[in-house]
Amino acid sequence: MYMKKVILISSLVFLFTAISAFGQKGVEGNVKTIESVDLNKYAGKWFEIARYPNKFQKQCVGEVTATYNINSNKTIQVVNECLKEDGKVDIAKGKAKIVDEKTNAKLEVRFAPSWLSWLPQVWGDYWILDLGENYDYAVVGDPNRDYLWILSREPELDTATYENILNKVEMMGFKPDKLVKTPQKTEVKLGEMMTKS
Repeated sequence: MYMKKVILISSLVFLFTAISAFGQKGVEGNVKTIESVDLNKYAGKWFEIARYPNKFQKQCVGEVTATYNINSNKTIQVVNECLKEDGKVDIAKGKAKIVDEKTNAKLEVRFAPSWLSWLPQVWGDYWILDLGENYDYAVVGDPNRDYLWILSREPELDTATYENILNKVEMMGFKPDKLVKTPQKTEVKLGEMMTKS
């Protein structure tokens, strides 16, 4: 009798684990990149419209931008800038590499020194999940849904486009209510603040 109970409980645990794993895998499968990215069009300056809060941007109070430049070896130079509470500008320089050359939509980024680039843990997933037809906005995240950014070529994004993006990412399993909007001002004002600091 005891043995039957043990077998039954073990079977139920196994079944529950299998169902949970299958369900979770199905959800992860909803995170898909766009079919193709022209990295030359993608290059340039982007304004951060909103993001999931994260520890490496906790010092940023606004004016967040990301600038991408294509290197001759097909890697991408990344320069992230933001305004800190003390009025100074924080600059982080990194490097991105293409993981999926078929689509150019899956990349990995690192901000650690180049001599640490051989360590897998210094590279983070950078998946382009959505992209405006004219490369006027972009949505970037990762397959585990730990990170999410909404970027735009302009400091502001129209409400209709923003709401459409929220609907799309929610279908992928992201939580739109976790997004925090990024305060942006004009480049002229940012330049003035940089001069004063």
